[in-house]
Amino acid sequence: MAPVVKVAIVGASGETGQSIVNGLLGASETKFEVKALTRPESLDKPINAELKGRGVDVVPVNFSGPLDKLTEVLSGIDVVISAIFFGSLGDEIPLANAAKAAGVKRFVQSAFMVVVPPRGVVDFREKKDENFNYIQKMRLPYTYIDVGWWYQITLPRLPSGRLDYLLPTGQPEQPIGLDGNVPSALADIRDVGRYVAKIIVDPRTLNKKVHVFNEVHTRNQVYDLLESVSGERLNRQYISEAEVKERLEKARHALDQNQTDGSALAMLTVSQLFFSWGIRGDNTPENAAYLGYMSGKDLYPDLTYTTLKDYMIEALGGKGKGVYQRR
Repeated sequence: MAPVVKVAIVGASGETGQSIVNGLLGASETKFEVKALTRPESLDKPINAELKGRGVDVVPVNFSGPLDKLTEVLSGIDVVISAIFFGSLGDEIPLANAAKAAGVKRFVQSAFMVVVPPRGVVDFREKKDENFNYIQKMRLPYTYIDVGWWYQITLPRLPSGRLDYLLPTGQPEQPIGLDGNVPSALADIRDVGRYVAKIIVDPRTLNKKVHVFNEVHTRNQVYDLLESVSGERLNRQYISEAEVKERLEKARHALDQNQTDGSALAMLTVSQLFFSWGIRGDNTPENAAYLGYMSGKDLYPDLTYTTLKDYMIEALGGKGKGVYQRR
């Protein structure tokens, strides 16, 4: 019998974290034992009760507390996965220190985003890169994983409103970048965890960066496909690079005026990400390869994933599940 792989995950209650937990618990090739690390004040949240009911060991931890206590929690753990909220990335440093002290065999930091250059495009990607540099400086075994833009946040609204139940709370309608022919790698959030379950036990991915995605589509192709599947005609609003840069400047100015303005931070982040994948075209397999990523398509060619068309059919049938709807 193959040995059980013990995994500790931070951020198991988030969208990415839930996908990873599902991927680990549903894996058929490897048996995983999952421990979810949560802040003490979050211990009694319903999502943690759900995790406990599925056999996950939910443990309260204080990331700003003594190193020895956090190290003790990670004792015997094979893999640590951080799916922590980007506003709390500073907590990864004590987590990495404890993982190193506990002899963890692999550390997966909170990446799990579209392909973006390390600096100069998206602010919080730079913080992730700082943490990555710290991990490499201490020679902690790692795997860095980035994924495609989720199907769950890529569909435009339909005139009929049939997809409104899936859309994230407060998400504005996103225009189409340039002429609509900028390609972008896409993935179903549910498939991300299935990829992770394979990657973290694969010796080929140790101390490597890995890019996983399902399909590549331009925005025009997404709109064309949704029109075909839904039978509805979509309004297409295009936006220029100059207009996006103007949005960026306004969002940056608003945040500079008030560093605690959460809406300004959200607007800047959304605008930066759109500029990256929708204008610059950073989020492609070719750019990932250029930046040194291994390809999930090459590593796991037999993994059966959800196609964008199948996701659309599911969503139009009222059976889809949205993201960012609990907040």
